[in-house]
Amino acid sequence: MKKPELLIPASSLEVLKTAVLFGADAVYIGGEAFGLRAKAKNFTPEEMREGIAFAHQHGVKVHVTANILAHNADLSGAEQYFHELAELKPDALIIADPGMFTLAREICPEIDIHISTQANNTNYQTFLFWHRLGAKRVVCARELSLEEIRQIREKIPEDMEIESFIHGAMCISYSGRCLLSSYFTGRDANHGACTHPCRWKYAIVEETRPGEYLPVYENERGTYIFNSKDLCMIEYLPEMIHAGINSFKIEGRMKTALYVAAATRTYRKAIDDYWESEEKYRKNMDWYRSEIAKCTYRQFTTGFYFHKPDENTQIYDNSTYVNEYVYLGIAAEVSDFATDTRNNQQGGCQVRIEQKNKFCVGDRIEIMKPDGRNVPVEVLSMVTAEGEKVESAPHAGQVLWVGLSGVADKYDILRVSKKQL
Repeated sequence: MKKPELLIPASSLEVLKTAVLFGADAVYIGGEAFGLRAKAKNFTPEEMREGIAFAHQHGVKVHVTANILAHNADLSGAEQYFHELAELKPDALIIADPGMFTLAREICPEIDIHISTQANNTNYQTFLFWHRLGAKRVVCARELSLEEIRQIREKIPEDMEIESFIHGAMCISYSGRCLLSSYFTGRDANHGACTHPCRWKYAIVEETRPGEYLPVYENERGTYIFNSKDLCMIEYLPEMIHAGINSFKIEGRMKTALYVAAATRTYRKAIDDYWESEEKYRKNMDWYRSEIAKCTYRQFTTGFYFHKPDENTQIYDNSTYVNEYVYLGIAAEVSDFATDTRNNQQGGCQVRIEQKNKFCVGDRIEIMKPDGRNVPVEVLSMVTAEGEKVESAPHAGQVLWVGLSGVADKYDILRVSKKQL
């Protein structure tokens, strides 16, 4: 039995580096077109080149999404894109559309092709079909149970890999094929422009009374009839491994570096602990649960893995995330010492960050370390890029030098519990 790959999303070069340093075995990213996350920052060719080089230097693979369901007008641009990717040499392409698959095989024959969940892969004959065409891996549809995945593993060649989601948001439409966004707004989910109408608030209109909206209350906030909980399988790694899954995929190419760091670090430790001994994995379960709950999430479910989803899988009373921690920034640069300007005492270090949310001098915050440590520190000082000393950083996007009472390293994450604010 081979240790499963931990596959992490990255919306930008900054987040890719975070994923790599916090424990990813592989990352998946999107270019500026042909992927299903058009609203993510995504990667320019130059950023993709730098990201692939950085990942490969750390022994981490890079998979590039090209998983739109293509129309005629997309194909000429896709050809050019695949020629660019052939030169950039990622480790795999993630594809759903047979036409896109055909182009990729012709233009990038040396790059592995993985079949996206968007292709609705729900049975072993589908896996065999793609294997015969030359696919290296197939991503399971989210609608599969672990028992069905075990059956697929038994029916397919040993060298064919199975990838399956282990954590993150769930789409209410079959393996992500949603038409609501196109119908309501003209933005095509299958071209990466989904407006997430499953998160909206709905009412009923009776046919003979147009304009009269009849609320369907679950509570005073309304009803959210399409809104799914988020998948979390941190407690069921042994079941995932024994089902024959080769790659554990975390959803989230729209998520922040804080989310990616927390999810990557938690699942990395859980997988490594289990591989050392199941006893160690069970012993550390409270830590996994605590850390994964510090990610932004919408309550957790095991999805379809053990049963067909029932009322325990949906959230009917709101569409909001549980968000206990605030993301402050990534340590882009670190100097050795910081001076506490209030008493001229030496502190731990200064870090340069692009500030993501408001915080102030005197706040107690945390430095997230890739090895699992959360180091509590005090904010001793703030200086803007222009050299101005400030007491608070109210506006996201500022570049700041922040004096801290503890030691940070480059690419560490700064965060603060909402309880500390």
